[in-house]
Amino acid sequence: MSDKEIILTQDGLKKLEEELENLKSVKRREVAERIKIAIGYGDISENSEYEDAKNEQAFIEGRVITLEKMLRNARIINNDDIDIDTVSIGSIVEVEDLEFKDKMEYTIVGTAESDPSQNKISNESPVGKAILGKKKGDVVEVNVPAGVIEYKIIDIKK
Repeated sequence: MSDKEIILTQDGLKKLEEELENLKSVKRREVAERIKIAIGYGDISENSEYEDAKNEQAFIEGRVITLEKMLRNARIINNDDIDIDTVSIGSIVEVEDLEFKDKMEYTIVGTAESDPSQNKISNESPVGKAILGKKKGDVVEVNVPAGVIEYKIIDIKK
């Protein structure tokens, strides 16, 4: 991961900090205990419990490094920074699919925070890119693999 700026909302920052704390204070201890127990079984050259624990330890340490780097390079979007006149990172945007008349609400977040299952879409996603900087009432075209979707921006909130 490069030293690219990571854009986070306050919620996103809190979640990353909590994950990092959990990895450092809980998960590291758990895996160290698993390694200790596995070593107690004797020969570690053919010990799958030992191998599994060492692999988990490597994953945890890699994730700790990644999270620390993300937090170091984070730019936090505060609620006060969110403009309700134009779509920006942190905005909650209601859009309507003009063909099917479906309405959806998305929160625009940085890539580190995106979670489509929670309707949190990245500012770099096709929809996020298309609506960023637009105003209430604007119609945008989004290129998707199936073609072009037209969305009308119905509302912008914090």
